[in-house]
Amino acid sequence: MSSVPAEAVGQPKKAATAAWIGSALEYYDFFIYGSAAALIFPKVFFDESDPATATLLSLATFGVAYAARPVGALFLGHFGDRVGRKKIMVFTLILMGLSTFLIGCLPTRHQVGTLAPVLLVACRVLQGISAAGEQASANSMTLEHAPPNRRGFFTSFTLSGTQGGQLIATLVFIPVAALPEDQLLSWGWRVPFWASVAVAVVGYVIRRKLEETPAFAKQAATEGVAKLPLAILLREHWVDVLRVIGGALIASVSTIFTVWALAYATSDSVGMSRSSMLWVGALANLVALAAIPLWASLSDRIGRRPVFLIGAVGSAITMFLYLWAISTGNYPLILFLGIVTFGVVYSAANGVWPSFYGEMFSTRVRLSGMAIGTQIGFAVAGFAVTFAAQIAGPDGNDWSSVALFTAALCVPPVIAALSARETHKVPTEHLGERIAQEASQPETVTA
Repeated sequence: MSSVPAEAVGQPKKAATAAWIGSALEYYDFFIYGSAAALIFPKVFFDESDPATATLLSLATFGVAYAARPVGALFLGHFGDRVGRKKIMVFTLILMGLSTFLIGCLPTRHQVGTLAPVLLVACRVLQGISAAGEQASANSMTLEHAPPNRRGFFTSFTLSGTQGGQLIATLVFIPVAALPEDQLLSWGWRVPFWASVAVAVVGYVIRRKLEETPAFAKQAATEGVAKLPLAILLREHWVDVLRVIGGALIASVSTIFTVWALAYATSDSVGMSRSSMLWVGALANLVALAAIPLWASLSDRIGRRPVFLIGAVGSAITMFLYLWAISTGNYPLILFLGIVTFGVVYSAANGVWPSFYGEMFSTRVRLSGMAIGTQIGFAVAGFAVTFAAQIAGPDGNDWSSVALFTAALCVPPVIAALSARETHKVPTEHLGERIAQEASQPETVTA
């Protein structure tokens, strides 16, 4: 007699929807911060008398959340493999919504001096901790609910939600960025942060109704959940954790595209308007919404590795072309190459990594493995923006060095994919089994 509740069976669409909406909120919040860090925060929270340093410090606060993510991954990954995917998904949603709302309420540097950037960093750390558990829990939930032959497609909804959140963030910022300078810097920039509350409420209602996955329920009812998931992860799956860390560096393409390229294009050396560049991001994300599930479906047919490699190698090439286009100031060329780079090519890697990484691990350590591996890699990707600002030189216009730097960060993902096993045809219950069955079972407890 099966110990898996009937309600937990056959919910791939509901799980994918919950993952999409939650991820959309998480990354709406995350990316409105990125837009604000590039366009507004240097003038609101830092010393305006030194614009270059103010921009550098503002972009560094964007990276702070990525530094906090590995720490959050250790805790949220542990509890996600102990108490289940659903509880972590609800917790991360609440934490992200609260921290983002508080950013919109912060006093400025003119009001409280250096306390303002300190409070900003504190809220940004909370955002990072939340994001650390969001994608890993949502990916684990959708992968374990999905039909075995469509895991790539269903897990891609987490990343479609990420792009959807980024699209919504960009669309919200377009009218805000068009406000007169005095209104923008006084109250206008706060509105997108306050608006996150509405989406948080909708996401909370949907996630509360979602059942735990059959795979986790079966694991808890039969072998028991891991008492120390991290210990098992490092003993049995440490090579795969390294692969995920290397693969996660592909996110550098996203952070360079959405933050540094935006700051570069709107700088005095190029002179593009804020609104026109935000439209590039909006349209690229709109295309990505369609491209991600298509690439993921292709990976269900031909495998995760070839699709991921297309995205990693292609991104190294197209990012060079995109940054070159920005240097020319030719807007139609910028728009076209922005859509190709971020909307199409990058989506190949972005759409397939949720299933690719998740399939490397067994059920009892899947959330920990994905959370820790991705968040360490994402931490490097987050600070890639800060490094890019330094590499670009004192005038911030050395785009070719930034392009080469981005291409170099695409090399570890290529190596990770080439060295990984192909798992798209492995049954869900046997994922990670080759490693797990070689190890003893001393660190499990009955749920």
